[in-house]
Amino acid sequence: MNIEQARFNMIEQQIRPWDVLDTSVLDLLMVVKRENFVPAAHKALAFADTEIPLPGGVSMLNPKVEARLLQDVNVKKHESVLEIGVGSGYLAALLAHKGRHVTAVEVSAELKALAEQNLADNGVTNVTVELGNGAQGWTNGAPFDVIVVTGSLPELPPALLQQLKVGGRLAAIIGQSPAMKAQLITRTGEAGYDTRTLFETDVKALASATQPSQFKF
Repeated sequence: MNIEQARFNMIEQQIRPWDVLDTSVLDLLMVVKRENFVPAAHKALAFADTEIPLPGGVSMLNPKVEARLLQDVNVKKHESVLEIGVGSGYLAALLAHKGRHVTAVEVSAELKALAEQNLADNGVTNVTVELGNGAQGWTNGAPFDVIVVTGSLPELPPALLQQLKVGGRLAAIIGQSPAMKAQLITRTGEAGYDTRTLFETDVKALASATQPSQFKF
């Protein structure tokens, strides 16, 4: 099977059945080459329905989870995005294609370097990767139109909500294994938030939420 057929199968067999029907998202999954963001040792898993290991014990999210989060935050061309946990840079690249600029905060220097290299190699120029602990958000550049948290949190820190613009959307996976819920929170006013549960899942904890902060943010 050739690589484009594998990509097509991923979209048709994994992602569409998960209610990802936005054609702009599906088209983008053809454009941004997932295999270019997967560590060499795991290239064969680039389109598999699984989380892919990354250095430091973290993982790339399952492709259908990435696609669903991308669809549901609905980034627009003029919007600024905060991504907490950059991983290999793949989701940052997808968000960057949709929005104006992505600030990605990564607690691991090794992953920061990996993501920056992957993004550069794939011609993505509107992502800034910051080294730091983003578990409580990132004040530099706040407030943001969209915030995406790429690992699970036991509960949602209030500081993250405060960094959303009115009308902004935050996607995060909340809870304890094995029962977690992906939630989309929309800021409706200075003190108003609307929360919608998107799906149930079980993913690894956000790395920066499991260790004490060693950086200023």
